[in-house]
Amino acid sequence: MIDRDLQAPFTVPAGAIEIILVRHGSSSATTDGVFLDGHADPPLSSRGVTQATAVAHRLRTLDPARTALFVTTLRRTAQTAEPTAAALGIAPTVIADLREVCLGDYEGSEYEHRRRAADPLLERVFADERWDLIPGAENAETFRARVHRGLDTIVHTTPAGSTAVAFVHGGVVAEICRSTTGSRPFAFVDVENGSFTRIVHHADGAYRLRTFNDTTHLTPADETAQRSHPAHAHSSATSAAHS
Repeated sequence: MIDRDLQAPFTVPAGAIEIILVRHGSSSATTDGVFLDGHADPPLSSRGVTQATAVAHRLRTLDPARTALFVTTLRRTAQTAEPTAAALGIAPTVIADLREVCLGDYEGSEYEHRRRAADPLLERVFADERWDLIPGAENAETFRARVHRGLDTIVHTTPAGSTAVAFVHGGVVAEICRSTTGSRPFAFVDVENGSFTRIVHHADGAYRLRTFNDTTHLTPADETAQRSHPAHAHSSATSAAHS
């Protein structure tokens, strides 16, 4: 008698789109004045470049004819996408709505200074799970609305049966996972640099989470460094823990 498995492996259903959310690689220490539309805009660090190469190696087997790439307006996502775009021969599409949550007065190096100093307001941000407690930070409802506009853009421009790879930010990944699962706002806030999170958009319009924060393609050194320094959602902080 042939021993057959009862469960079949997962396959993306007909008419669905698999969306791979890639958090950008580690960024360099933020230099004061390196901003774009109020957001800190550092380049990748040397570790981030290595992570981008590992991401491309993992994605190299995707079918270019059935794959779409997306980045944000912030250069750390574009730089992370470069090796994958070169390997697949695909030019990424820019979606401004998927840029990171803006932290107002705590943007750039200020966030890291406050974190290391155990800033009471920052502790309250995590206790209450609202970035917009920070002066000048983006309103939570506004952030959620634009992230979902960005996600809708991916779905509307990616043919059914294809794979969309979006190089985005930790806060964006956390928000998409929150809305997909109906979780607390910060339930998915610890997103590693270079990690993969997979969701599926079904033909009936429903989103379902498949995997979160997959780092199996990264080197042990990368994984150890990030486990030792949890990467909170905001990606413009200056230390290796947040960059």
